[in-house]
Amino acid sequence: MGAFFQNITQIFQTHGLAFLKASWITIEITAVSLVFATIIGLIFAFFKISGNILLQRIADIYITLIRGTPLIVQLMFLYYGISSLVTLSDFTAGALALGIHSGAYIAEIFRGAIQSIDRGQMEAARSLGMPYPLAMRRIIFPQALKRAIPPLGNQFIIGLKDSSLIAYIAVTELFNTALSVQGENYMPFETYFVVGVYYLILVFIFTLILNKVEARLDTGRSKTKKSRGEVRAA
Repeated sequence: MGAFFQNITQIFQTHGLAFLKASWITIEITAVSLVFATIIGLIFAFFKISGNILLQRIADIYITLIRGTPLIVQLMFLYYGISSLVTLSDFTAGALALGIHSGAYIAEIFRGAIQSIDRGQMEAARSLGMPYPLAMRRIIFPQALKRAIPPLGNQFIIGLKDSSLIAYIAVTELFNTALSVQGENYMPFETYFVVGVYYLILVFIFTLILNKVEARLDTGRSKTKKSRGEVRAA
């Protein structure tokens, strides 16, 4: 056991800076891919609720294809497909693939949140002479966004962990760095333990930020926590 912790300490001392740089790349590619995924998710969510058969079928095909195939297959398919058409950096290709993958799940999250709002609110807004886009933007979507925040948070954390797969297209993020380090020191168990700690810290920080956002928006989850606290206090 003593040798294990000695090896862990050695890895931190020798490769700590490399893991920190890789952590920053992981954060960058996760952030870029999630922005891209959110835009895609919004577009296809509105396709699904548009009432237009053609747009609904396009959204159905996209969501079915993405959810029905593994991320690693999509990553390789897009990476080699894009490389044959245009020149993209490994980082851009990885962020694009991750964004397209997460976009399918985020589209369903937004669709469910929007459709969970009572139809009467849209009918009331329209009866007051408010156009559909304005009613959606000012009445429906702000409420739907609050309901979507908790599942979006889960999807964002999944996106952060899924970013480890882009190691297979040579992006030097955390997992790729771990592969290089364990190839040098021949200590795979200790090296993957260290990289697991880095991922755990990133997810913990990400969760804290999401909790702050939920509290600021006063979502249903924060209300539930408050009500539980009130019950306990009583």
